[in-house]
Amino acid sequence: MARRRFRFLVLAWKTFCYTLGTAVIAVVGVQLWFLSHIVYWSSYNPSSTAFMERYAEQPGAKPVRQAWVPYARISEHLKRAVVAAEDAKFLDHEGFDWEAIQKAMQKNEQRGKVVAGASTISQQLAKNLFLSGSRSWARKGQEAIITWMLERTLSKRRILEIYLNIAEWGDGVFGAEAAARHHFGAPAAALTAEQATWLAAILPAPRRYDRGRQTAYISGRMMTISARMTAAQIP
Repeated sequence: MARRRFRFLVLAWKTFCYTLGTAVIAVVGVQLWFLSHIVYWSSYNPSSTAFMERYAEQPGAKPVRQAWVPYARISEHLKRAVVAAEDAKFLDHEGFDWEAIQKAMQKNEQRGKVVAGASTISQQLAKNLFLSGSRSWARKGQEAIITWMLERTLSKRRILEIYLNIAEWGDGVFGAEAAARHHFGAPAAALTAEQATWLAAILPAPRRYDRGRQTAYISGRMMTISARMTAAQIP
């Protein structure tokens, strides 16, 4: 009886070890897959993203419009406006703005629901490139790992260049070039300060504001972004 029990325990332990080992290998394999893409994108441009693919799969989705333009051909106004609006400490942090995260957590606790976020440009890029739209802790954990990889593999300039070329700016409109031509009939390089602040202002919900639409909320947000642009540091 004791020997049979011992054999059962040995078998259970081996099964646990094999299962754990297989899970660890699978997780490491997934992370290496992410890292290989990031390393590749340090020299080559992404042709699509997980976010674009999810959009294209939706019923009634419009054709995806996106045209890659190099960093030098994106208006400096747009670069400053986006950093001012989305991630004022972009050049200073290593992927995470811990002060902003703490403030967002406090605000959410006071309201009893999620009303504020603190995702940096690097975190948003990680999500847009690879991940689903779920809000699970597992997804947030994976987002943090990918963000860490992005920050240690790519320069700040490259991170911002990719972000500006894949961000959603309308229904089926992705990237600065497509956004500039769709909303203002101009190339990304020619965007004015006012046009740039408008594009930065609609980033949280771009499908609500087609073709330069103005609202009291957007006007107020544009004023805030405009006031911050001078101090915004860009790579």
